[in-house]
Amino acid sequence: MVNSNHIKRGMALKIDGDLFLVASFQHHKPGKGAAIVRVRIKSLSKGTTIERTFRSGEMLEDVELESKKATFSYEDGDYMVFMDVATYDQISIPKVDVEEYIPFMKDGMEMTIMLYNEKPVSIVPPNFVVLEVTYAEDAIRGDTVTNATKEVQLETGGKIHVPLFIKSGDKIKIDLRDFSYVERSSS
Repeated sequence: MVNSNHIKRGMALKIDGDLFLVASFQHHKPGKGAAIVRVRIKSLSKGTTIERTFRSGEMLEDVELESKKATFSYEDGDYMVFMDVATYDQISIPKVDVEEYIPFMKDGMEMTIMLYNEKPVSIVPPNFVVLEVTYAEDAIRGDTVTNATKEVQLETGGKIHVPLFIKSGDKIKIDLRDFSYVERSSS
């Protein structure tokens, strides 16, 4: 059992006999009344995403998932194929289960695959990834007065908003927990 205040992204919960993965959560303390936790969860059996609200301190049934280190290998139709680092076995995961990370995945990227009853249910990418910018509009002189941003395209095909000084060819560090720009990278 886990307290609703300790819910984290990627955690597996058993609610009403169904297994759910936590996609996002938000603690909310209204001006009057008890605190609540709003959770966006994805059903592993149905593939649907729903939102639920729990009272602060409510006890929920959590499920232990097995984890394996794996590297991203390639796309195969509707599946993303990963290679287990320890056994070199190939693990196929449906694209719909990892679609939010696809625009930031490159060959050889190491991730953690979460398994339930030997079946892959989700992936946990590294917190940060360094990718090269392949296309960026030039900044217009005088636009730097505010914290303005522009959209750039990355080597993996993904798009992200960055500060105006970033240009094509720059390598940038991206936080995959919220898909945000962190800094320009020299590596």
